[in-house]
This record gives sequence, C-alpha cells and structure tokens, in this order.
Amino acid sequence: MFSKALKKLFNIREQVVIEKPKSFNGSMEQFQPRQSQPTSAKSATQQQSCTPIVAIDLSALFYSLLFPSTQLSGTANELEKNVFRRVEAALASPKAIAERVLKLPTQIAALDQQLADENTDTKALLLLIERDPVLSVEVLKLCNSPLFRRSDKEVTSLQQALVQLGREQMRRFVTTAMMRKVIDIQPIYFRRFGSQVWRHSMQVAYLSSELTQEDPDTAFLLGLLHDVGKIAIFKLLLEAFKQAEPGEQPCSSLFRQVMTAKSLSLSALLARYWELPSLFEAELSRLAVVDSKPAGGLAEVVWRANLISECSMLFEAGKLQPGQLDRLLFDAAIDRETFEQLHQKLVLF
Repeated sequence: MFSKALKKLFNIREQVVIEKPKSFNGSMEQFQPRQSQPTSAKSATQQQSCTPIVAIDLSALFYSLLFPSTQLSGTANELEKNVFRRVEAALASPKAIAERVLKLPTQIAALDQQLADENTDTKALLLLIERDPVLSVEVLKLCNSPLFRRSDKEVTSLQQALVQLGREQMRRFVTTAMMRKVIDIQPIYFRRFGSQVWRHSMQVAYLSSELTQEDPDTAFLLGLLHDVGKIAIFKLLLEAFKQAEPGEQPCSSLFRQVMTAKSLSLSALLARYWELPSLFEAELSRLAVVDSKPAGGLAEVVWRANLISECSMLFEAGKLQPGQLDRLLFDAAIDRETFEQLHQKLVLF
C-alpha cells in the first residue's frame, strides 16, 4: 500500500525549532496585527474589522509569480478552453491522470519497506537507492541544504548520509525526493512554474507540521500534496500547447480561477486513487471550497500554512504592500514579528 509508504515524513523540527506564539492557538477576534507604518482612516477601519479580505486578490498576485510574463485578460482563449475540457475530463476520471500525468513512483513502496526494516542489510539498502541516480542526487541535496544540514561537514555519499541521519530520517528524505520527481516540469520555458509550485508545497508542508501538535507528520504530507492537482492541470496545459495557435498563453482570470479551485478538487481525487488514507481526500475536499476558510481539522492548518507561504513568497518578490501583508496576516492569525521569523526560514527552501 502506498499509504504505508507515505504516512510518515521527516520531522523538520529536529533541525529548525520555531516557538509557537499564543496567536497560533488563539481566536482571530483576539489577534491584533502590528502596523508597520501609518495607514489611512479607511485602511485602519479595515484592520479593525473581522470580515474576510475583499480588497486583496491573493490568487491573482500569486498567479503572477507562477506566470510572471503573462498579462491577465477577462476572456478565455482557445488554448485555455482546451485545458478546461481536459480538466473536466480529469475530474470525471482521475485514473487517467494518476496513471499517465502524475504517476506515483512504484518503487516508493519497496524503498519504504526496506528503510523501515531494521534487519535489512545496509549495503542492500544503499544499492536499492543508488539504482536511481536522480533520486540519489536529490537525497544528497536535501541532506546538505541549509535548512536540514546537521553539521559544517558536507554529506558526500549515501552511506555517510545513512550513518549521520539514521534510517528514519533517511526514509523521510527519500520519500520527499521521490515526490519531487512526480511534479517534474521538463520544458525550460515553464521550469520556473514547477520550481515555484514545489517550493510553495515544501513551505506549506513545513508550516503545516509546525502549526499543529496533533499529527505533524500527516499535516506535513497533506501540505506537500495539496498542490499536486495544480501540477496536473499545468501538465495538461503543456499537452494543449501542441494544438494551440503560435503565441497563445494562459492569460485569463478564468484560467487563474480554474488553477486555484479545480486543482484542489483534483488533488483530493488523486489522493483517493493513490490509496492514501481517507483523511487526505476528506481534508483536501474541504480545502477545495475556496470561498470559505475551513473550520478546524488539518484542512484549516493547511489553509493557514498556504496563506503564510503565499505571503512569504509575494513579500520576497516585492509584490505585497505593508498594509496588504498585515491584513493577510490577520486572517492567518499571526503577527508581523512571527511572520518575519517564519519568513527567514521559508526563504531557505
């Protein structure tokens, strides 16, 4: 079962410990964001209100990070209409997407079983990983990344990584590296999209595990998988380009809405087809109701983590004004100081 292979991921907090402020567990009515600079009377009124954000189209801002060269329009072109038809077909039959577009690596179950078995010979275990050179490289990259590195000495071999990290940590790195392969985007022009979505997914996974104490491993995986539907839609877009007119690009607000809403529904369906525990499909389905914030459960945790990650990436790119950021952090139920602490960690991904 793939569910056994993916149920536990690495515990990042062994490397990065962030103290949770009281606002993480407090109600939004009790939270008062710290203003970074004076605001107008109108914006001050908005800051004091507990009503949902109405003036900030966060999905549009984040979309500009994924497709930075695209000017949005109101009408869908033929390329986008082609993608819409493919998306509807995918929602009706996720099996085709799961087997053709986003196939979960079959060797992940065998690797997980070997890594979990303490009686497995170390040499046989390393040989199993080394059969996939790309996987080996990705694992070493994770071992040596600033966020996860345990010492000043660089890890240069899988054997060294296994000794230094242990089987359980290695198991989580392998799982994460294999999931990275699932969303690989090959065309150079669109590689930025894939890297940005993967970075965002890793950030959401990390934040999700930090925002809950009940089941951080499941929260991590849920955050990691929440955007797989977006990757699936983008790969459908690449297929549609083969039939598109020269120069056609995804540029309508409707396409942005499909990427935002339909992708979460597709993520939930993929979780079911991949035979993950039913909790994953249920929580992802709750996230797919994009007009409201999920109330409680892991869906709310991932919702908040997603919001914080988007704020961080947009803030890093200079696309958020201070007042906008404060208003969004109000919905995320964290203050500016806490956000800045998290942001310093998130830029390492």
